[in-house]
Amino acid sequence: MKVNWKPGTMIYPLPAVMVSCGASEEEYNIITVSWTGTICTNPPMCYISVRPERHSAAIIKKHMEFVINLTDASTAFATDWCGVRSGRDHNKFEEMGLTPGKATIVQAPIIEEAPLSIECHVKEIIPLGTHEMYIAEVVNVIAEDKYIDKETDKFELADCDPLVYLHGGYYHLGEKIGKFGWSVEKKDKKRKK
Repeated sequence: MKVNWKPGTMIYPLPAVMVSCGASEEEYNIITVSWTGTICTNPPMCYISVRPERHSAAIIKKHMEFVINLTDASTAFATDWCGVRSGRDHNKFEEMGLTPGKATIVQAPIIEEAPLSIECHVKEIIPLGTHEMYIAEVVNVIAEDKYIDKETDKFELADCDPLVYLHGGYYHLGEKIGKFGWSVEKKDKKRKK
């Protein structure tokens, strides 16, 4: 039996990412975000949604850029901590033992411990209510080379076991059960039934 449930944000799981921002070491900050995703392929674009009262919101608005850093099990504690502590009161890089690295295009730092860092320029900020959506163009991606398949030159994202957020909890990815287009693939005629 199904029941009606109150309207709410029930689209899960989502990536649990650390968003880094700021243009100088004194200003660098990290905010944990799960309301993030891809919105366009060409040009490559994504979004993050942040409460306007958060410390990082003012920093991102000032410079109109940020870096989305994917997380994994090794950064799970820091991911949660950076989401519940304010950069007004804490130096998150220092207190969590994270390393700010130089991005290629934006001034905001990457997080060296992240398997993938996505450099973004903000194109538009949309006030939505409790959150503002930052629509951004992806201007560069910095990937940990150990996750790049040398033969196919493909970034094997699942191999880094990205952290996901599911309605209050953090999880690993599960077992792969298919691939894009597998439902309509032609079956090998030689394969026996």
